[in-house]
Amino acid sequence: MALVDALGNLARFILLPGQRHDSIGVKPLLDGVALGALLGDKAFDSDWLRLELDQRGALAVIPPMASRAKNIPYDEEMYKWRHLVENFFQKIKEFRRVATRYDKTDTSYRATVHLVATVLAVR
Repeated sequence: MALVDALGNLARFILLPGQRHDSIGVKPLLDGVALGALLGDKAFDSDWLRLELDQRGALAVIPPMASRAKNIPYDEEMYKWRHLVENFFQKIKEFRRVATRYDKTDTSYRATVHLVATVLAVR
């Protein structure tokens, strides 16, 4: 999971096991981060996350899941900026070592992702 800033640069990165849902990593990813809005896909549509963002004074720009009984409005124009997160993942996958995960340990893979993000930010 990655948290990127408004320019698409990596702010935080958390490595999760492949079999875990993304919502598990949201709390540690946002811990101690001041933000004005969170743009996420439908996988992040949960009541506890919306409540926490509301308590922080941040806007939740998350489309509601189809299974929701009540449709929750969101800013569709602002949501279009979520492509910056997807662009970040596409850019780091240009580096073969990240895309194929050659590293044996989580620590070295994390370091590789941070190194690649630094290279991308300097470009």
